[in-house]
Amino acid sequence: NPVESDLSSREQEVLELLVEGLSNPEIAKRLFISPNTVKAHMRSLMTKLSAVDRVQVAVKAIRAGLF
Repeated sequence: NPVESDLSSREQEVLELLVEGLSNPEIAKRLFISPNTVKAHMRSLMTKLSAVDRVQVAVKAIRAGLF
């Protein structure tokens, strides 16, 4: 999948936890990064997946077969 190859390994980790249903603070704790860093990754994912919010990021990732 071309989108998958555009994602950094950290973005893939954030995306995986998002699809599992974790909130930004929960993702931050799990990955030992700040909530602001999670937000930055989320913005990047939204751009790369042409999504308007985190729900759409998850739906598009699932539909694209990234999981």
